[in-house]
Amino acid sequence: MKLKELAERLGAELVSGAGGAADDVEVGGVAGIEEAGPGQITFVANPKYAGLAKTTGAAAVIVEPDFQEIAAPTLRVKNSYLAFAKAIECFYAAPVYKPGVHPTAVVDADTKIGVRAHVGAYVVVSEGCVIGDDAVLLPHVVLYPGVTVGDRFFAHAHAVVREGCRLGDDVVLQNGAVIGADGFGFAKGADGRWVKIVQSGPAVLEDGVEVQANACIDRASIGETRIAAGAKIDNLVQVGHGSTVGENTLLCAQVGLAGSTTIGKNVILAGQVGVAGHLTVGDGAVATAQTGIPSNVAPGAVVSGYPAMDNRDWLRMVAAVRRVPELLRKLNAK
Repeated sequence: MKLKELAERLGAELVSGAGGAADDVEVGGVAGIEEAGPGQITFVANPKYAGLAKTTGAAAVIVEPDFQEIAAPTLRVKNSYLAFAKAIECFYAAPVYKPGVHPTAVVDADTKIGVRAHVGAYVVVSEGCVIGDDAVLLPHVVLYPGVTVGDRFFAHAHAVVREGCRLGDDVVLQNGAVIGADGFGFAKGADGRWVKIVQSGPAVLEDGVEVQANACIDRASIGETRIAAGAKIDNLVQVGHGSTVGENTLLCAQVGLAGSTTIGKNVILAGQVGVAGHLTVGDGAVATAQTGIPSNVAPGAVVSGYPAMDNRDWLRMVAAVRRVPELLRKLNAK
């Protein structure tokens, strides 16, 4: 593909480097800025990599509009990271799955399957399920009774959707994702034994939700567990029963939400954040990695540490803690 054509696809301005006109430069793939060579395109979104753009061997670099001039040609566009993601799509051909039901799949006669759906080997679809148009169910996917999935549903191998759960259009389940397993609900009986509380409510995933590998969205004891449109849930995340996750929120790897937690819109919970149950994290809030949240978080807040506190206070505290050994030495020297 010519750089000129790629620039047009990305809506970017092509600026020639020191080597002169770049319109006819051929690009055949993408790579990171440290590995990219001739014929590959790369990008700079993080300022700490800006220096590498001066020495990269890439055919061209996707950058923000105000990025400094460099020797290599540049494709200048707002949100260079998103543009790079789109560039990958230009060169990566995803597998195509033909419509039809594999002969080893077990599909109940009561199931409604939309047009052009692909049901792969050893898939199990139980009674009362509804599968939308252009859906793809790869090997060993299991849909329990009464599950509804929308158009362009894509379930990778070994994903499981439990009884009565409802998934919207364009939902993606990566390998081993479990939607609607029983929430962790037990009551202690008079004899000291734990008695299981029936988890009767479904998990609901709205349009455009993606749940990545081995993440679990638990069903509710009553009511429902709901993941709103556009939310993205990373590997090994646990969403407790009866929780609500708002639109376009990111739950990064190993985040854990206890039961009946409410997470607002456009929230980012970084890796290994833990949230206690029955509380609210407001719209637009950010929790940095390994934050422990025992109480409500205000909309727009940026919190860190345990118990969660304002990120600036946490940074000052960490800096002060690092000085403790030095202060102790000074005190002991007196």
